[in-house]
Amino acid sequence: MEQFRERLWPALWWYPIIALIVPATLLVFEPINLIAGILTAGALVVGSLVMLIGSAPTIRVADGVLQAGKARIPVALIGEMEAASGDEARAERGPRLDARAWLMLRGDVGPVVRLHITDPEDPTPYWLVSTRRPEALITAIATARDHTATTQS
Repeated sequence: MEQFRERLWPALWWYPIIALIVPATLLVFEPINLIAGILTAGALVVGSLVMLIGSAPTIRVADGVLQAGKARIPVALIGEMEAASGDEARAERGPRLDARAWLMLRGDVGPVVRLHITDPEDPTPYWLVSTRRPEALITAIATARDHTATTQS
């Protein structure tokens, strides 16, 4: 059963930036061949959009497992959870960051959640995950963890 799902789509300001590929490409190719410029601009825009959208990671809590991007961890191994936004989130990404932490960060997603790992054999002290809905993620992990603990008892 899925308790949480979020796809970290790129921020809207990325799309006008990609649109700037068209005039830049046309400026370069227009003296050579306008048709080649139009085709190249189209291919570059489509390729950029595919890469931008295709690289959007998904965060999912289901069946007692947290999946963030390609990484997975059982919720039973997650201890304390802390949400941070604004200056606190910047501090988590910067001065407070432990080099051993596992990261799934998106520069255009402000809030983060710090998930402490309780597995004594795991050298990773915590995961730091970007999310637009930090409180919902924490609630979903706590609910899944409680459900897993109840089921195993």
